[in-house]
Amino acid sequence: MVFISVLNIIITVVVAVILFALIIGIHEFGHFITAKKFGVKVNEFALGMGPKIFSHQGKETLYSLRLIPIGGYCAMEGEDEDSDDERALNNKKWWQRAIILAAGATMNILLGIVFMFIIQVQEPYYASTQIAYLVSDSTSMNAGVQVDDEIYSINGYRTFCATDMSFALSTAKDGVLDMVVKRDGQKLHFDGLQMKVVSYSDNVAVTQIDFKVYRVDKSVKTVIGSTFSETLAFVRMIYSSLIMLVTGKAGFNEVSGPVGMASAIGQVAEEGFKSSLWDGINNIVYFMTLITVNLGIFNLLPLPALDGGRLLFVLIEAVRGKPIDPEKEGIVHFVGFALLILLMIVITIKDVWALF
Repeated sequence: MVFISVLNIIITVVVAVILFALIIGIHEFGHFITAKKFGVKVNEFALGMGPKIFSHQGKETLYSLRLIPIGGYCAMEGEDEDSDDERALNNKKWWQRAIILAAGATMNILLGIVFMFIIQVQEPYYASTQIAYLVSDSTSMNAGVQVDDEIYSINGYRTFCATDMSFALSTAKDGVLDMVVKRDGQKLHFDGLQMKVVSYSDNVAVTQIDFKVYRVDKSVKTVIGSTFSETLAFVRMIYSSLIMLVTGKAGFNEVSGPVGMASAIGQVAEEGFKSSLWDGINNIVYFMTLITVNLGIFNLLPLPALDGGRLLFVLIEAVRGKPIDPEKEGIVHFVGFALLILLMIVITIKDVWALF
C-alpha cells in the first residue's frame, strides 16, 4: 500500500511537470513561430528560468533548458528596447506585433481545447441543462418548475452547459437560487429557491439541487460540441472569477500560485488514484486544462508586463498613428513586472503557509 502511494506521488509529479512544461512551452512557441513567420530575430527560446542546464546554439537562436521548471521566455530582438536591426520586433508593423504578442495566449487556449477533447472523448455521455426529473415535494417542484424545462440561468449567470451550472451553484450564497428556465419558447423566473447546503470537513459548502438533467448520448457531433462548450465555460468562469476578485466578491485566499497549484494537482490526482491510475492522470489533465486556459486569459489582461499590457500599447499606437515613447513604456512594464513578482512572492508565501 505504501509502495502504491509513493508510486502515485511519483507519477503525479512526473505527469504534472511534463504538462506544466507543455503549457509554458506551447505559450512561448506561439510567440516564437509567429515571430519567425514575420521575420523577427529571436535571440533565445528558453524553457524554465534560472541557470542553464542545457543549451544549443542554432543558426541565430539559442535554445536552452533552465533549472527552475516554472516559466520560460522567447527573447526577441527589440522586444524591451529600441533596436536598429531591421528584423527587430520594434521595427515591425503594429498588426504583426499584435499577432506575435497574442499568439502565446492563443496557443494556450488551443492547448486547453486539445486537453478538453482528451477528457470529453472518454465520457460515455454528457449532461444537458434540461430537467429530466424533479424530487417529489421539493422546492423546485413546489415553485412550479417542470420536467423538460431548460435551465437558462442561475443567479444571473447564463448556463450553456453543465460546467456553467456547477460554477453558478458554487457561487450561490446560502443555497438560495434565482433561476430562469425556458419553457415553450418563454422565459420563466423562479426566485428565492432554497436548496440544501452540505458542508464538508475542509470547510467547503456545496449547494445541492433538487432535480436531475437529461443526458446527451455520445456521438462525433456531441463530443466536439461538448469539447468547445466546456472550454468556453472555463473561459467564462475565469473572467467571472477575476471580476469577483476585483469587486471583492471573492477573497485573496482563493488565489493560488505555483505552490498552491502543485498542492491542488496532488489532491485531485489523489482522488482519481482512489479509483484507478488512469482516473488520476485524467484528473491531472482536467486540472491542467483549467490552468492553460487560465494562463491564456490572464496573459491577455491589459496589465503592464503581461502580453495583454504590451498589446494595449500596440493598439494605442495603431489609433494614435505613432508609437508611445519606448522609454516611458519600458518604465511602465518594469514597474508592472516588479509588482507582479511581488504579488507572486506574497501568493507563494500564502500557499506554503497553507500547506503547514
